[in-house]
Amino acid sequence: MMRLAVRTLRFRKGGFIATFVAVVFGTAIVLACGGLMETGIRSNVNPERLAAAPLVVTGKQSHLRPGAEDATPLPEQVGVPSSMVAKIRSVEGVSEVVGNLDFPAPVLKGSPDGQGHAWASARLAPYQLRSGTPPRSRDEVVLDQTTASGLGAKVGSRVSLVVGGEPTSFVVSGIAAGPAGHTFFSSEQAASLSKPDQYAALGVLVAPGTDLEAVKDGIKAATGSTLSVHSGVDRGEAEHSDVGSFREAMIAIAGSFGGIATMTMMFVVASTLALSAQHREREFALLRSIGTTPGQVRRMILGEALLVSLPAVAVGFLPGMWLGRFLFDQLSSHGVVSGLVEYSQGLIPFAAGAGAAVLATVGAALIAARKSAKIRPVQALLEAGLQRKWFGWVRLIFGMLFLGGGLALVIVTATVMTGPLAGATAGPAILCWAIGIALLGPFWTKLVLALIRWPLYAVSRVNGRLAILNVTARSVAMSAAVMPVMLAVGISTANLYMQTTQVNAAEKAFTKDLRADAVLVSSAGGLAPSLLPAVQEVPGVASASAYVTSNGVIDEPRNAPFDEEGAPLQGVSAQGPDGAAPIRLTSGSLTQLTGSTVALPDRVAEKIKRPVGSSIKMTMGDGASVELRVVATFAPERGYESLVLPADLVAAHTTDRLTQQILVRFSPGAETRARDGLAALTTAHPGVQVADRDALIATNSEDMKTQAWVNYLLVGMLIAYTAVSVVNTLASATIRRRREFGLQRLTGSTRAQVLRMLTTEGALVALAGIILGTLVALATLIPFSNAVSTSALPTGPIWIYFIIIGAAALLTFTSILVPAASTLRARPAEAVARAD
Repeated sequence: MMRLAVRTLRFRKGGFIATFVAVVFGTAIVLACGGLMETGIRSNVNPERLAAAPLVVTGKQSHLRPGAEDATPLPEQVGVPSSMVAKIRSVEGVSEVVGNLDFPAPVLKGSPDGQGHAWASARLAPYQLRSGTPPRSRDEVVLDQTTASGLGAKVGSRVSLVVGGEPTSFVVSGIAAGPAGHTFFSSEQAASLSKPDQYAALGVLVAPGTDLEAVKDGIKAATGSTLSVHSGVDRGEAEHSDVGSFREAMIAIAGSFGGIATMTMMFVVASTLALSAQHREREFALLRSIGTTPGQVRRMILGEALLVSLPAVAVGFLPGMWLGRFLFDQLSSHGVVSGLVEYSQGLIPFAAGAGAAVLATVGAALIAARKSAKIRPVQALLEAGLQRKWFGWVRLIFGMLFLGGGLALVIVTATVMTGPLAGATAGPAILCWAIGIALLGPFWTKLVLALIRWPLYAVSRVNGRLAILNVTARSVAMSAAVMPVMLAVGISTANLYMQTTQVNAAEKAFTKDLRADAVLVSSAGGLAPSLLPAVQEVPGVASASAYVTSNGVIDEPRNAPFDEEGAPLQGVSAQGPDGAAPIRLTSGSLTQLTGSTVALPDRVAEKIKRPVGSSIKMTMGDGASVELRVVATFAPERGYESLVLPADLVAAHTTDRLTQQILVRFSPGAETRARDGLAALTTAHPGVQVADRDALIATNSEDMKTQAWVNYLLVGMLIAYTAVSVVNTLASATIRRRREFGLQRLTGSTRAQVLRMLTTEGALVALAGIILGTLVALATLIPFSNAVSTSALPTGPIWIYFIIIGAAALLTFTSILVPAASTLRARPAEAVARAD
């Protein structure tokens, strides 16, 4: 049968080309997702500033809440207590321990990412002085060669650096060769600018020939489970504490999208092979009538599928490599992953992509061969003429299971999920609805065609009415053409409007109680603590509040309603009822928000039973444990709850220890005077800028918009893949009808009449697919919108929907009319003879 399968390939080019294209694109997408997954798992960042230390010790960037199964990632840099230096130095094999201090020290008119360190840690890179001397006094610094060259600085010249949020002038005592973006201070000055009694990391030096694994085990035994010991390429992660969060984001993106892409590929390949097998019912019937067994038919179909899929997998390797690199570059340029991480795409992603594509093809071939092999020859001839059977029991069961899964997911979305978490169940619901409807496609196609055919019949002429009657009689077979359109419209509409709805809901939740008229920001990394009192004294300013954000973990009580990402923290200044911070109080007062205090969302306070006057224990973003007294409760939008703490407390436990923004509210009728005063204030503080409240809103929703952009990118790939499925299916189905077109022309129809008939058929197919796809989208969007906002209707520009349905209609008409026009060029008698 394999020999027969090989011989039949050249006579069935259309169907096999469609399958080949589907497998190529499916392999490329899965391979690209595999590359992103491998990159996320490896997260290779080459060490630079700590490259000379064989071992690097840092604090653990996660916190395991009491009673929890999974640790919560900590967003800020977790330091190493200075008391650990002596313990590590006592470990056998350790020759020296060098502490590394990190703090923001950007050049005033340069990049805001510059870091400062003590000169004592310069040898960990190692840095080597090219000119000058090490810094000895508090006003001396050593610049790296790149920074010095960019500033035109020389030994003895002065340079303005922003330290502690204040522009400060320093004398350049030396210039060193080494990684760019790092400035070195005297040990005394560096200690005063860093967190007290702790280091950002410890570089551990060992004697030549020492067993590093034994030293690592010794350090872990001496320090307990509170620290992490890095070696090899993992030392790069010690320099960049945010790599861990990037790793989780990359793995989550690659895993979720890769799973959806794999399921979509399996569905597209299965539908393509099923359509091809359906068009060959007459051929299989003739084989069965001359004595071919069902097993032989199955082996032939399976052999054909393997002959097509294996070369397709090999061809899909190159676009998969390019696509993976392209996606990584896009994610890196938009801040989703660190640009320092090396992209990795080895044999494992290729094996995963190839395996998924081959398994999908083999599985689809077995499903397609099941009916063709078991059907009786006479029945097969009848089915080949006009397919009447809707679907088998297996397809019915799986279709109902997927529809049931979609229903269950939307119920959970509507009743349990709130805010951004609703996307975790709404996303899979889209796929369940789409696959469920596709598996039961003949039923849904017949139902929709029954509703739309009569209006079209009333306004159509002879050719249009012939098309309507033709589609109605062939509604079961036409479902193979309608379902790809439904899939493209449903997936794209639901996913795109989910993102627009979620971004809109997040912005409304933040701006609902926002009373700030302006916001002060810094172009040099952060704002000085002395700036807030100065802003509050500006004439025309009614209220001003520092604003800092981070994440933390509530340890006690243990039933806090936050997910594994922890509790969002907002740091604001103590204020009265007319303050600038976006908080609507329900009890207590923010005038007492000083020291170790907190304001809780009222629903959170009710759940954990912590009224005003009680206390909670929590871990801040840098791993520090604090006990906070509840001084107020407030009413945020459901699903967007956060804890409100004093701004100076939150800032003290961030990596930079600086306020990032100051919210300003103007007195009624004094906006002009206030803006003039703020402009004069910023002139006296270089690097400080005044922006409208829109800048604050944009910053608050920046993460949400980045996530939305990622989904736009990935969904766009799925849309392109489903578009390939639409073209494949419709073009293949049209080409297979050459015999029908030839008979029509032999009975007197002209080419134009046949094309007009196909235009009406295309309109019916497109309209049916658009209606079903819209229903799939609405079935998910309505409960999702109700969960993330106060309205059950999704929000977003209507032109998105018009573009989607317009593209679907254009693809449908093009995929039907272009192949049909090519087919109609042949003489009618030749078309009938070639079809036979």
